[in-house]
Amino acid sequence: MTTSTADPEAAALRGAGLRVTAPRRAVLSWLAANPHSTADAIAAGVRSKLGSVSTQAIYNVLAAYTDAGLARKIEPAGHPARFERRAGDNHHHLVCRGCGRTEDVDCTVGAAPCLTPVGDHDFLVDEAEVVFWGWCPSCRDQQATTTQQEARQ
Repeated sequence: MTTSTADPEAAALRGAGLRVTAPRRAVLSWLAANPHSTADAIAAGVRSKLGSVSTQAIYNVLAAYTDAGLARKIEPAGHPARFERRAGDNHHHLVCRGCGRTEDVDCTVGAAPCLTPVGDHDFLVDEAEVVFWGWCPSCRDQQATTTQQEARQ
């Protein structure tokens, strides 16, 4: 059995030139199972596996991952930063205005950057980041229930 099959987190870390540690492996594992997680959610998940891990250690790991291309940080306006393993493929996101639920949306048109600005100001554009905003089914249902209750009063 090869290392990448037996221990994909260790293989990914080594491939990115990063030292293999228990917190780094745990963060990669958490992100694989829980994309679009906040640092707080990642810290809670890692602590449930490893016990005591400092919040600063989690932030350091996440910074190392984004620098190495192992993770992507997205920062939807009005919501905490979220992290995901899917990096470098120029996909976009759909974010719920209510709860912040975030889902991946593949590139809207063609290959990266998949959108072309009207004026590029002499930039060499290589990526487009798009955030679609809306209401997830749970928040829509909650709003409808609240509206119905208010109408009855």
